[in-house]
Amino acid sequence: MKSIIVPVDFSNQSEKALKVAASLAKQQKAELFVLHMLELSPAIMGDSGYISQEQVVHLIKLGEQRFADFLDQPYLKEIKLTPIIKHYKVFSEVAEVAEKHDADLIVMGSNGVDGLEEIFIGSNTERVVRTSDVPVLVIKGNEAEDFDPKNFVFACDFEKESVPALKNAQKMAKILGSKLHMVYINTPGDEFLSTTDAQSKIDAFLKEANIDLTVEIFNDYTVEKGVLNYSDEVDADLIGIPTHGRRGLSHFFMGSIGEDIANHAKAPVITFKI
Repeated sequence: MKSIIVPVDFSNQSEKALKVAASLAKQQKAELFVLHMLELSPAIMGDSGYISQEQVVHLIKLGEQRFADFLDQPYLKEIKLTPIIKHYKVFSEVAEVAEKHDADLIVMGSNGVDGLEEIFIGSNTERVVRTSDVPVLVIKGNEAEDFDPKNFVFACDFEKESVPALKNAQKMAKILGSKLHMVYINTPGDEFLSTTDAQSKIDAFLKEANIDLTVEIFNDYTVEKGVLNYSDEVDADLIGIPTHGRRGLSHFFMGSIGEDIANHAKAPVITFKI
């Protein structure tokens, strides 16, 4: 891993993501690009909606100073770090910055669930997931600064289009030194397969991918519950799921199930574009 992007907005969540990104940068001897997007709030504008050029410059300087103060942390001292400031809040720019610097990973913070509020859906993190060709690691809250995932669960629909996501997950597991746990979630209803049929589907998928891996068949009432319960069973430190980029999380998750996994998982979630 050569370079990692971490967008920050000075929130607790982005600080936790920065700590994890710093930990990975140290482990991998990677360069860390810390991105901050300045935004001029409408609240600071007058009734006319206009602020002077001098005020804009002043606000930009304040934002730049706050960014510098935010990065003045002991855990960043021994890391090759490049701060990047964008003067507009356009989340597709995160993917553009990642492409420009040939990043291997984007690390972002997310609240997860607070009561009944689904924070991930429509969030800044979810917007980046939709536009990024680079894997996005979603940090949920209490991950240790020394991020070292031992057990990495990857779930998909075992259809041909998910092969690239699996290959990227396998590559990431090797980089992180994690054990990759592949799982097929078997659910009741029209999608239910016998053990023999499920194994045949898995074998065909692995043959297409030209990968020799053991895959666990896990039965549960829904895909979401299956992924989460299996992850708990193997004590997963990381959960991987495929995405369709601009079309959002993979149709394998049938609507919002991918978002539900991102919201409700105890472990961090990493997304791989199909």
